[in-house]
Amino acid sequence: MDAVTVPISGPGNREADWDRSGWLRALPAQDAATLLADVRRLVVVSPHPDDEVLGCAGLMQAALGHDIDVHVVSVTDGEACYTDQPLWPAARLRDARRRELADAMRLLGMDATHVTTLGLPDGAVAAHEADLAAHLAAHLVPGDLLMAPWTHDAHPDHDAAGRAALAAAASRGIAVLQYPVWAWHWLDPYAATPPWPAAARVPLCAASRSRKQQALEAFATQTGSVAGLACAPILPDHITARFRRPFEVVIG
Repeated sequence: MDAVTVPISGPGNREADWDRSGWLRALPAQDAATLLADVRRLVVVSPHPDDEVLGCAGLMQAALGHDIDVHVVSVTDGEACYTDQPLWPAARLRDARRRELADAMRLLGMDATHVTTLGLPDGAVAAHEADLAAHLAAHLVPGDLLMAPWTHDAHPDHDAAGRAALAAAASRGIAVLQYPVWAWHWLDPYAATPPWPAAARVPLCAASRSRKQQALEAFATQTGSVAGLACAPILPDHITARFRRPFEVVIG
């Protein structure tokens, strides 16, 4: 997540508000098997280590369960999340978050062969958007389904990664879906209509939810479960609650 800008400020929405959201409840359900029909490979674009788990760990597990290859493109190393913490400089965070990503992928049933790490600068993906789009386009093949952050998630890296993914998918004729992460922080749960013209809830079974939670807990630097962090973590419990739901939302 990292390098957050307005409107991502303060505690954001409570999960209790999302529990009462009429438009969220009204989103149609779409089972993963139907969503993944005719897909040969699921390619997940993740702006920072943890976004792939937050946004679509359940869908990745479903793909693996249907013998569909899964590949994660980790755009940045998330090294800029604690710029005011002297015990957690960028180099240390970069190493830690790569290890955390490897641990999380292992918990979801994947290994290093399932991940490409690009190492673009955290907080500055927009400056490299064209390069990212070109990289994705060069590696997409027929039968891929591309998953990327919502282009209006309100985090600059998420928005830029989403735009790059859409451009790459369009250039290659590849299907693309988007996932929200920070949008749950600031969207109006009580709005009269959904913020997306097309979106669906993808149900998660109990085992998938459990593995997703274990994978999320692997990102100790983000949940605050590390020594020497003298500030609130990026992912306190009230934020991770948004990703313990029995479903994930896909847009498109």
